[in-house]
Amino acid sequence: MLIARGLLRNDDGRSIPVTPERLAANFIDIALYDEYSRDGAALIAGPNPSRLRRWAQPVRIAVETGASVPPATRIRDRTEVQQFAERLARLTGHDIAATPGRGNFTVLFLNEDERRAIGPRLSAILPGIPAHDIEAIQSLPPQTYCTVFAYSLGASPLYSDAVAIIRAELPPRLRSSCIHEELAQGMGLANDSPKARPSIFNDDEEFGLLTWHDELLLKMLYDPRLRPGMTVETAAEPVKQIAAELLAPGQT
Repeated sequence: MLIARGLLRNDDGRSIPVTPERLAANFIDIALYDEYSRDGAALIAGPNPSRLRRWAQPVRIAVETGASVPPATRIRDRTEVQQFAERLARLTGHDIAATPGRGNFTVLFLNEDERRAIGPRLSAILPGIPAHDIEAIQSLPPQTYCTVFAYSLGASPLYSDAVAIIRAELPPRLRSSCIHEELAQGMGLANDSPKARPSIFNDDEEFGLLTWHDELLLKMLYDPRLRPGMTVETAAEPVKQIAAELLAPGQT
């Protein structure tokens, strides 16, 4: 239905112009605000000021699938995650790769019953995961196709672990969209913005796959001029400079 309405586009959106000012504003909205606040186990949508967070250690992405996922689909999912991890590494310059073993960023493809019973496995993957996060994952509302939780040690702005949940019932286009959005968000682009276009970081679902605009956001996030822990106020000027450089004539 989404595709029939012209949504979940799989082009890179390059025909849509983006100014340096808009790119900088979108980065601030997406990287320096949180998409949700918490009320017990409930996640409440709404932007909340945060600080810049990203990975410093190598990211190793592991894929786990529920028993409900057919073998051919498992192979396709693992291949797509691996290819997208390689793309993230190229864009960010960070050490990101898929792994067949234990990782620090786990992607789970689960059907409804498997997800509702995933608590013990989550505790094994992420010892100390908050009980309310397990509850939030197990009680994921039907309209939420996928989600990601990224964690830091204490108050550190550096991520140490992450877990993404993708509904195994999803058709291929939605499945790919979830892989792109949740893995990219798990790199540190935690929020969505209704002003971001062309972008997957926009709840209007116009675009289903990472766009050229989103690639620039990832490059900005891992630019060494931006430091983990920066706030909106401290990041504003370097963000403007980086955006102007990325969109200078001949750069895109």
